[in-house]
Amino acid sequence: MTSTEPSGPTTSLDELAAQLREQLGEDAVPWVPDAGYGADRAVRPEAGARFVLVLPRDVDGVQTTMRLASSTGTPVVPRGAGSGLSGGAAARDGVIVLGLERLTTIREIDLLDEIAVVEAGVITADLSTALAPHGVFYAPDPASVAISTIGGNIATNAGGLHCAKYGVTRESVLALEVVLADGNLLRTGHRSIKGVTGLDLTQLLIGSEGTLAVVVAATVRIHPLPVARRTVLARFPSAAQAAAGVGAISCSPVRPAATELLDAGTLADIDAYTGARIADGDNAMLLIELDGYGIEEQAADLVRTLTGAGAAVRVIEDETEAEKLWELRRSSRAAGGGRARLGEDVAVPKSRLAEVLAELEVIGRRHGVRTSVVAHAGDGNLHPGFSMPGVPEDPAAELPAAILDAADDLVRMALDLGGTISGEHGIGSAKQHWLDLELSPDSRALQRRLKDAFDPQHLLNPGKAL
Repeated sequence: MTSTEPSGPTTSLDELAAQLREQLGEDAVPWVPDAGYGADRAVRPEAGARFVLVLPRDVDGVQTTMRLASSTGTPVVPRGAGSGLSGGAAARDGVIVLGLERLTTIREIDLLDEIAVVEAGVITADLSTALAPHGVFYAPDPASVAISTIGGNIATNAGGLHCAKYGVTRESVLALEVVLADGNLLRTGHRSIKGVTGLDLTQLLIGSEGTLAVVVAATVRIHPLPVARRTVLARFPSAAQAAAGVGAISCSPVRPAATELLDAGTLADIDAYTGARIADGDNAMLLIELDGYGIEEQAADLVRTLTGAGAAVRVIEDETEAEKLWELRRSSRAAGGGRARLGEDVAVPKSRLAEVLAELEVIGRRHGVRTSVVAHAGDGNLHPGFSMPGVPEDPAAELPAAILDAADDLVRMALDLGGTISGEHGIGSAKQHWLDLELSPDSRALQRRLKDAFDPQHLLNPGKAL
């Protein structure tokens, strides 16, 4: 089986940096790169890792970088905003870290074709801000929407709160511009909504985590801004009962834009982190957003459905209160700090949510760890947290074995229930040890052959995803 490791560069990092400064300008290749560029939100760079940071201002600069990397056999780690949670952008010694953050042009907004053409470094929230005056929006909205980039979202097939109705990033991308490992520019996909000519390279590249090519621009779908939005808050005696409430919604005529589940532990963490007061004993919460026409009828149907499922339901009429609740939800992954903690990312069929949530508590007791969960319940994507309150947080230290064992039990349970080891954060370097649990040997071998075809020297993001 082919190795995924490059053979090693033939030129020193200092020589590479000098050549890149000559070709791209000194401002594109910092003399002393910020160490933060070697990490993402979950994985730090290798101890003592040295890398060349390249921040090109245009697609030509990306091509120049990749041509030099190819000719010298130098590995390249493509990077968006570094907001990932799986180690996909973490550097190792001797690589070029290729930052796309300066590719920020929104090239086109076409209301008739319902598309926008944007470069990879555009911040996700900035795109929707630019679209709003035209009465349209870009649907994918990961919790990191304020800092994550379009290119990074595409590389990981990012999800978000509105996936339940509008789908993940994959459903909003029609075409890509990517730079291949040899520096050539490849355009895939179509401007038209329909198109079945040839193999679908666009969908293959989405979610490939920078291992096949470097995304530099995309043609994305845009949607009319909803004529109305409404937030509904439902409290249940337990997380498992809240999951049953999600099932009740699925059997109703209502299709929320977002359905988020927060258990009692997460609500307590949010209160401790923000000073809010949204926890209520052992109650779990569903935070739901409706949008579109007939908002009053939708809300009435939803209230009846949730009340029938045993919830105490409140329709939030005050927009300021609603915005505050959604901001607290987006900040929930940052809550619970100060102690050794691991946040996970699995997905299961919606029909199995209650089983996962009930078993999560059993796993916690088995390993002596505290559990909590926040979930994109509308599509079955859970983010359980495992923590040990008596063990202080130390990013440089190995997590306690009890936490790692609990996470392993969770992942295996998700697979047993027909789910996946990663719903939206990707594999990166953090989840590779579980790949063989989900992918067959034949599947992995085929994926490695695809890697060989796109990147024969295995220079792109080595040691990640595959």
